[in-house]
Amino acid sequence: MDINVSIMNLKNALDKYVSVSPDILGGTPVFRDTRVPIKILFDYLQGGDNIQEFLENYPTVKKSFAKKVLELLAVYLTEIETNNDTAA
Repeated sequence: MDINVSIMNLKNALDKYVSVSPDILGGTPVFRDTRVPIKILFDYLQGGDNIQEFLENYPTVKKSFAKKVLELLAVYLTEIETNNDTAA
C-alpha cells in the first residue's frame, strides 16, 4: 500500500477519536470532546503506567477512544513495517 494512502486512511479513522483545532490547546491533538492531549496517554505508557491508570486520572477520556487510538496506530505501524520488509 502506498504510504500516502495509508496515512490518509489513518487520519480518516482517527478523526472519530481525535480532535485538532487551533481553538483547543493551540491545535494540539486531543481526545475528541475533551481537552486531554493524546501525548499524555503515550507519556503514561512510556512511564510504565497502564491505560487504566491514565483513564482514572483523565475521566473525560472514553476508554474505547483510548484503546482505538492505540489500535489504529499499531495497525498503521505494522503496515509500515510490512511495506518496508517487502520493499527490501
